[in-house]
Amino acid sequence: MIEINDPADPRLDDFRDLSTADRRPDRPGGRGLVIAEGVVVVERLLTSPYPVRGLLGVRRRVEALDLSDLDVPAYVTSAEVMASVVGFHLNRGVLAAADRAPAVSFDALVSGARRLAVLEGVGDHENLGSIFRNAAALGVDGVLLGPGCSDPLYRRSVRVSMGHVLRVPFATTEEWPTALDMLRNKGFTVAALTPRPSALHLADANLRGRRVAVLLGSEGPGLTDEAIAAADLAVRIPMSSGVDSLNVATAGAVAFYALL
Repeated sequence: MIEINDPADPRLDDFRDLSTADRRPDRPGGRGLVIAEGVVVVERLLTSPYPVRGLLGVRRRVEALDLSDLDVPAYVTSAEVMASVVGFHLNRGVLAAADRAPAVSFDALVSGARRLAVLEGVGDHENLGSIFRNAAALGVDGVLLGPGCSDPLYRRSVRVSMGHVLRVPFATTEEWPTALDMLRNKGFTVAALTPRPSALHLADANLRGRRVAVLLGSEGPGLTDEAIAAADLAVRIPMSSGVDSLNVATAGAVAFYALL
């Protein structure tokens, strides 16, 4: 542990200006670091494939971590200095920064997988983090990100996922919607989740026991017509009158549970 009292110390640059959009260290177009917040999420980062660069926190939060196998600096400071560096008061009291792990290929993602989540246009970082948390909890083996999806390693996504975005493998594809044909060729049934009345009731889709890719669309318009047409079937979650849809992460959780 290294005690630091100067917020301008350059050793803290990995954690600086987290609230400033054009200078954030986790910005994909910038330094592209992975930032974990809070003891639980930091612990998951420490056991992930992402190479840890260092930690920053108040002493009691840093001391709550098992750092015995970690050969990187852990900077200890006050809550006030930490807030000055980060740009806001951090209730969770500890951060960790890591480099990104090598990207997972499409073939590596689908190899051996039984259940996948496939996303089109999911742009909200909190929804994306929730989808990864639900995927980890409900037996989804990986996530394929199609066009229009946000970066799952953005700090807010990592936080909302409770660090599970660091353990659920994901890959990106620009081959759209031909990627759905590629999944079909790998033996997956592609099920597009949509509130359309013509879609098949999820409970009647007979998806259990099969290799299934659950296709989820953007928060507003949902899946594009092209994506639904490229799927093997369209399925829906029946809802009470007057409610037309669920939040995408909630809908995904219902579908993932139905496949267990």
